[in-house]
Amino acid sequence: MRDTLTFRNGHRITLLARGTDERGPYLRLEHQLPEADRQAGPHWHPVLSESWTLRRGRLRFKIDGSETVVHPGDSLTAPPRTVHEFWSEAPDTVFDHEIRPPLRHWEMFQLWHALDAAHKTTLRSRTPRNPLALALLWEYQDGYLAGIPAWLQHAAFGGLARLATRIGYRRRWLETVTHQD
Repeated sequence: MRDTLTFRNGHRITLLARGTDERGPYLRLEHQLPEADRQAGPHWHPVLSESWTLRRGRLRFKIDGSETVVHPGDSLTAPPRTVHEFWSEAPDTVFDHEIRPPLRHWEMFQLWHALDAAHKTTLRSRTPRNPLALALLWEYQDGYLAGIPAWLQHAAFGGLARLATRIGYRRRWLETVTHQD
């Protein structure tokens, strides 16, 4: 069974597969982007790596300071601890996205979708309006924003995520998300 999340801006994310192979646990997703736009600002992950394979359209990545334009059939990887960001540069862009190890990345997209469907995010960037929701997404993505010390993000977002749990905000949003352990 394939789960698909459709955001208000038309971005569709489909769960293609999750499992374990000779290289360890993975999550494979398909992204369909109706509009050319920034997809992710500069960030990095301490443990996980992300790989993208473009099927249709054009993507531009900046990984570890180096910019690359990706065309159909091209693949690109951001290893752990590497700052990366990317943009779709053509409408109707479609790409595969692999995360290793996936940690809670699918659950992050599910939470993000629930917030978006409830109009709790901005339409264009899908950024949560509530700092508690933003902290929960930060906690689920296992990553850090580039340029802001990790300890400061951990203190600020981690503290807000703990507060969201304490006051029941986490439970409110996660009740709509199916957890797969």
